[in-house]
Amino acid sequence: MFNEDKLDSIITEYKKQFIQSQWPKEKFKWEAVKCFQDNWHIDADDFTEMLKKSLAKTGNLLASKYNFPADTIVSFSERNQGKVRKMFIELFDENKNIYERISIFKENAKSLLNDPSHNHYQDESVISTYLWLKYPDKYYIYKFNIINIVSEKLESNYIFKKGDYANNMENFFKFYNEICSKLQSDNELKNILSSVITDTCYPDPELKTLTIDVGFFISRYYTDLSPNFWKISHGTDCISDSEVKIFEEKGVIVVHKDTSAKAKSKVSQGEDFIKNIKKGDYFYLCRGNSIRLLGCISSDEVRDNKDKNDGWCERDYIIIAKSSDVSPYSGNQKWWTPNNNSTCICIPNTELSLFEAYILKPYFNITLNNLLQNVESNKKYTKEDFLKDVYISEEKYDKLVNVLKRKKNIILQGAPGVGKTFLAKRLAYSIMGEKDDERINFIQFHQNYSYEDFVMGYKPIKEGFELKYGIFYNFCQKATKNPDKDYFFIIDEINRGNLSKIFGELLMLIEADYRDEKATLAYDGLDFSIPKNLHIIGMMNIADRSLAMIDYALRRRFSFFDIEPAFDSEGFSNYKKEFSNNTFDELIKTIKELNKEITKDNSLGKGFCIGHSYFCNAEECTEAWMKDIVEFDILPMLSEYWFDDEVKLNQWKNILNGVFK
Repeated sequence: MFNEDKLDSIITEYKKQFIQSQWPKEKFKWEAVKCFQDNWHIDADDFTEMLKKSLAKTGNLLASKYNFPADTIVSFSERNQGKVRKMFIELFDENKNIYERISIFKENAKSLLNDPSHNHYQDESVISTYLWLKYPDKYYIYKFNIINIVSEKLESNYIFKKGDYANNMENFFKFYNEICSKLQSDNELKNILSSVITDTCYPDPELKTLTIDVGFFISRYYTDLSPNFWKISHGTDCISDSEVKIFEEKGVIVVHKDTSAKAKSKVSQGEDFIKNIKKGDYFYLCRGNSIRLLGCISSDEVRDNKDKNDGWCERDYIIIAKSSDVSPYSGNQKWWTPNNNSTCICIPNTELSLFEAYILKPYFNITLNNLLQNVESNKKYTKEDFLKDVYISEEKYDKLVNVLKRKKNIILQGAPGVGKTFLAKRLAYSIMGEKDDERINFIQFHQNYSYEDFVMGYKPIKEGFELKYGIFYNFCQKATKNPDKDYFFIIDEINRGNLSKIFGELLMLIEADYRDEKATLAYDGLDFSIPKNLHIIGMMNIADRSLAMIDYALRRRFSFFDIEPAFDSEGFSNYKKEFSNNTFDELIKTIKELNKEITKDNSLGKGFCIGHSYFCNAEECTEAWMKDIVEFDILPMLSEYWFDDEVKLNQWKNILNGVFK
């Protein structure tokens, strides 16, 4: 039994979102069943190849960041095809008790491990997925965390306990059968589903797959319709001033996983930080009793904090505003105010008006409504926004986008200070149509960067060594789970790394023609592919004398795009006009003449020109600011350029300093 009125309101929302947002993301479930049904033949001569084809479209149903059940069961079959075939014959034998079949499958998977300490990934959730693929008109996918949330939201009388698999499975099927029965009586919903089903999809006559999707919707999206507001504190007793600075530079908030619960709460503050804060939630950050900033959580990922380790966890955020007053807070006290000894506290909805009065207005000069509206508008990012922010022509932008979409890999090359990093991130935003940093990863190569850092490798732990997955491997897995969204991997100083050493066997897979093609990885022997929706943007300074010419392996797999100083662009001209400063105009005119001199120099060339970004993003155009750029940015570069031509160096020192006389 459950609250049917609750389900009715959820189904209403589900139908509103289905065609525009839900179906494009979740259609693969129906396609996965169709693929399995079309390819599954238990008596196939090449059982392993048949198994691969059958599971080919399961996506994140049988793979996640740290779990690889599909790849593992295929690798088991490659080693012992007969045993794995027998495992599936027994699993699909409907004359036996379901839980007994699942338990036997798990035991057999365990016996196929070369090392018993490793994970075979064949748990109840995975095995129920196999059953659903084989019998899609009878079974559902069992995921304990989803079921628990659905049961809670629908106020059901079914009880689910961790570890009590037999009873959980029995209650799960009863519960989902009730939900399915309710969906089957909704003709509008059935018509909506029928309107989008194609030949590549299983028709789902009994609506079992739809029931799975409604459960997922309840657990993931329906509960996330509105953001929560949190107080986060970086306490002075356990976090040093230097650590606070590091955290702010990295854009992370940090809380220990074992931070205890407040008062009679059943959920600890550490658990709240790890499990209950979600992307899109807002928080204000304290340092002890001082309010420092207002932010928005930018990712659902929670990581170990490498600066402190020992149970400290971090989450990414984007800063919305800094506090106008960092003196100790002395206002009214609540659980969530700075003068209460709390670390991670959710502000109740009933007290949001107080939060606005105590914190938002006095410290950030913003209301709740303005906060929600401003952040939502800031997330959108269009081609027009790009052309406003980045000083290149529309024609060049269109060419850049077309090349990246076709080739998948580009390198932005140019002189120091032309804004390559700034451009790369905004190029990604403009293609995504929004500022979503969760779909962007940024790293910098160096001469010691390795395959083990990038893809995977063994890293030392207390007991010996452990196989760890690298930043590129994890980002590929993340992109694979969302095939309808673009992801961008940005590599600064790409020519400083040894590409063959860093990419290893993946060097071929980054090519556009080989995307989604699988290769066997050296360390774990499992298949891996780079998805088509992942784009790689590299950056390099062609003025870097310390680097050899870029090798052919890299040049063949990337398109190279020149980024030049944009002093004559419409955008920079408008920026210059806003200052209405004669000295600044004269300085830019002089820099343009300097660039002509650099371009004519046979030992230099246009790749050594002075970029426009040195002169951008100033709030106020003062003589002191302009002198600092000349003294600390421009002249040191010229000293390197003309280290063997003191006459020319002194000539340009005098010309540049003469601008201010």
